[in-house]
Amino acid sequence: MAIECLVLGAGQEVGKSCVIVSINGKRIMFDCGMHMGYDDQRRYPDFSLISQSGDFDAALSCVIITHFHLDHVGALPYFTEVCGYNGPVYMTYPTKALAPLMLEDFRKVMVDRRGEEETFTADNIMQCMKKVIPLDLKQTVLVDSDLLIRAYYAGHVLGAAMFYAKVGDSAMVYTGDYNMTPDRHLGAAQIDRLQLDLLITESTYATTIRDSKYAREREFLKAVHKCVADGGKVLIPTFALGRAQELCILLDDYWEHMNLKVPIYFSAGLTIQANMYYKMLIKWTSEKIKETYATHNAFEFKNVRNFERSLINAPGPCVLFATPGMISGGFSLEVFKHWAPSEKNLITLPGYCVAGTIGHKLMSGKPTKVDLDKDIQIDVRCQIHQLSFSPHTDAKGIMDLVKFLSPKNVILVHGEKPKMGTLKEKIQSELKIPCYVPANGDTVCIPSTLFVRAQASETFIRSCTNPNFRFLSSSCEDESMSPVENPNPISRLRVSDERVSEGILVMEKSKKARVIHQDNLLLELGQKRQELQFAYCFPVHVDRSEETLKEVPFTALDVLGPSHKRHLIQLVCTKLSDQFSEVDLLNHGEHLQVESFSACICSKNNCHHRVFDGSRESSVSLFFCCTWSAADEKLAWEIISAMKKYTLSIN
Repeated sequence: MAIECLVLGAGQEVGKSCVIVSINGKRIMFDCGMHMGYDDQRRYPDFSLISQSGDFDAALSCVIITHFHLDHVGALPYFTEVCGYNGPVYMTYPTKALAPLMLEDFRKVMVDRRGEEETFTADNIMQCMKKVIPLDLKQTVLVDSDLLIRAYYAGHVLGAAMFYAKVGDSAMVYTGDYNMTPDRHLGAAQIDRLQLDLLITESTYATTIRDSKYAREREFLKAVHKCVADGGKVLIPTFALGRAQELCILLDDYWEHMNLKVPIYFSAGLTIQANMYYKMLIKWTSEKIKETYATHNAFEFKNVRNFERSLINAPGPCVLFATPGMISGGFSLEVFKHWAPSEKNLITLPGYCVAGTIGHKLMSGKPTKVDLDKDIQIDVRCQIHQLSFSPHTDAKGIMDLVKFLSPKNVILVHGEKPKMGTLKEKIQSELKIPCYVPANGDTVCIPSTLFVRAQASETFIRSCTNPNFRFLSSSCEDESMSPVENPNPISRLRVSDERVSEGILVMEKSKKARVIHQDNLLLELGQKRQELQFAYCFPVHVDRSEETLKEVPFTALDVLGPSHKRHLIQLVCTKLSDQFSEVDLLNHGEHLQVESFSACICSKNNCHHRVFDGSRESSVSLFFCCTWSAADEKLAWEIISAMKKYTLSIN
């Protein structure tokens, strides 16, 4: 079996996240986002790659949305209401509550203010949300009898979730966007240790390791304070949900501490609604906010007020949070046009900006001019401050999650191609896990787990539980004593009990699987056990130092008494032990034993296994007869080759 992943968005780029996963006959769409850097059809995933006929209900088992950001949910109303998908859509309760706000705000900006062609209507958004099935954290949902899904806390933004999916024995996790470190208003991502065939993870900051949160906060507050102290205006382009609340908590506390009277503004509308939802969904926030909620609601900002358009050119310093975060349009772009030409003002970019947006151009260097289109150009004389308050995890967080889950395979999405390549190499070299970085339109096919339930025979179970003693040779010296202290070392024996389960998997005609002992199989087949045994008899040279042996022909072996034979066996044992130190060589007096290999002095004048290769004039050749099984053939020939080279002395 295999898991196939078709990447329709966020392949080697950040934007329009959309991955189609086929797992054991089920097909899941993870996220259905739009690309904020395009204003044409490239904004949406190429849904024709899912089904050329357009029958998306038959092509997909379900759609899962990880969170409310437009690059993860922005194409959903278009897919359901224009393309015609009517199947189940899953997301968390906060995502279902907040996604319509984001979608409607985007629609208004694109259509009402920029005059773009409407790709979905306000009614489309409402009808789309009716198809959504909300779920809670760690709630196990059966999409059908085979497909199981479960959501885990991802941090990142309110309601964001990682999703676990399992079909049969195959399992995977799709992270969406996540944060492995807590911040002021959200906790860190949390997930169980799972057995996974595949992990699909975002890699926005694939090579970045961020400084401490407190150092970044100090730098941010210092830059903002300096600007307003000098009479300037601070524009903080940010999405209405997430970084806006994080930085408002930070600035509100700082303003209280420093007793500052400079106004802090929210751009009216969406952010006000968002704060209302944060107050309602307090259980999805950080532990600190939940603990203090009874006495202090962190989202009731004392120093933050609503902003009206008439205040854009008002004199005096101020701080303004305006959407969208990448200055890709909307109110943040409108304010940017007015404030960018002044050296007193500050644009601070707290998060990631997609290529093609004004925010990305500002982060790529300090431009003196920015082209909005072929007819409009903005002078940029203001200060530009970039500091990552991004809710995405950094490179260390990604590696920590991969280590914790230890999946069999990893796919990286939602990142920049060169940086993803670096992270891929790191995962493969350090964690020894296959890793893939597919582009949009690519399909990755990986093997998946398949377990078979099998009944075990009683004989097999007994063979597994019975001791499997082996007697192994050991150093014959007491390791605690030196040879001088222990001149007469005694030989020792080590006993090991390695439980090895050796059985045979049998598939019956009824397709039921059984594991049986090999003896069971022989009985069922009506056969007797047959083992292939090898034998070989060969000469070993012996030095005739004793007078009694000098005139004795090599075939007159009876002249060797039992003591001589034991002496020769011991000589061979010593030589082999030096040469084959890694094997367990046993001296049984009459013969040597290594695994199934056995060697003894042959006493037959006409041995059927004998091979005679002549003897040297000054020596008497004795024959060693050896036997072994097929499993030890290589070891047997290595030992025989060594013994043929020996010259043994009888003193």
